This record gives sequence, structure tokens and C-alpha cells, in this order.
Amino acid sequence: MDRPDCDPSTLQRTYRQFALINRAVSGWRRTYLRQLRPRLAAAAAGAPDAEPRAATVLDIGCGAGDVARSLARWAAADGLPVEITAVDPDPRAYAYAASRPAVPGLTFRQAFSSELVAEGFRFDLVISNHILHHLAPAELHALLADSQALGRSLALHSDIARSRPAYLLFAAGTLPFFHRSYIRRDGLTSIRRSYTARELRRAVPPEWDVRQDSVFRLHLVFEPPGAGGA
Repeated sequence: MDRPDCDPSTLQRTYRQFALINRAVSGWRRTYLRQLRPRLAAAAAGAPDAEPRAATVLDIGCGAGDVARSLARWAAADGLPVEITAVDPDPRAYAYAASRPAVPGLTFRQAFSSELVAEGFRFDLVISNHILHHLAPAELHALLADSQALGRSLALHSDIARSRPAYLLFAAGTLPFFHRSYIRRDGLTSIRRSYTARELRRAVPPEWDVRQDSVFRLHLVFEPPGAGGA
């Protein structure tokens, strides 16, 4: 689906199915509850003598935008004011995400993270879903440098943990479905391209922490000195 000449109808169908597949395998609800919600609450509260404000979140490589939409809805349900900016450099992904019904507090933009750095943006939290395995080493290091420049409190990149069980379970679980989209084929390719925890630790700077979120998922985390944990 990354190819510029891929079938547009199949690509649109794939974008529509991202929400389903991410709910099934990506674990963002758990990540929100354990990692993001406490920091959103702290960021919104600010200093003891400061007025409450909306916490800010950047979703890099947002694709169809379903993760950003979920975060916006969960935060709203918890009474947490947030402003989420979701960016993707692919004009097809941006066009699809921006075409969906608006969600309060969520803005989509076609952009690279480096553009936001150049424009002087800062966010309380920086996140991404399933982009690490797409990047060449130089691109990975550029993303991490951008994340450090953009994030005040936390940068968290969530990706697949490569393993044979993950590959076999995804292959079996998607076999009856997704025949008219890129979900199954590209998903299996993504698992093959992904890192193990040991490989990712060797690939990133030492200030980044690789955490095994589950048997099938890795979190690559940076917390600026003095930012504090949850």
C-alpha cells in the first residue's frame, strides 16, 4: 500500500479497515490508560498556580487517523481537554483521514515531523503507531531526533514485536478476511520487517528505552530529564 501506483479502491478499503485491525492488535486502549492518560491529566493541570489548559498530542505517521480519533474520544470521555495534531506525509492518507467526520480537538495535516520541528512546534506527548519498521536506519534516527525536539513530557512509538507466533497468528486470524484490501499481505510483510526487542535496542540511541508492552508489541520510549513518569 506504500507504492504510489497501488489500486486506489483497495487502498481506500484498507484505510477503512485500519480501525478494526488496530483495535484488535495494537493495544492503544491499554497504552492510553497506563501511559498517556496520567500525563495528559498532568499536562492539562499545569503548575499549581496556573490555569488549566488543553494538553497537546502529536501523532506522527497517522495513516487513516483511527488511533488519533480514539485518543481524542477517550480523553473527552475522561473529561481531559486535548488538542491532537495527526500528521502524515502521504497525500492519500491525509486525504482519507481529513475526509472522515470531524472529532473535536483533532486536526489532520499533511506533513513530515521535520517540518514541525522547523516551525518550532512543541507538544506534551508524541506518539506513533506501526511506523518504525518502515524506516531505514537514517530515517529512524531522524524520527527519534524529531520526537525529542517536539515532545515535552513523553515520546512513545508503538510497533510490532517480530516473532514466529505473531506471524502465524496474524496469518491464520486474517485468512478468512480482508481479501479485498492490503491488510493481510502488508501486515505479514510488516511483521517480517519489524524488530525484536534486542534488535531495536541495538538500533536506537541509549537515551531511548525499549519496553516489551506485550508478547507481540514493543514500545520505544523517551522521557526528557525532569519530565517525570506516570
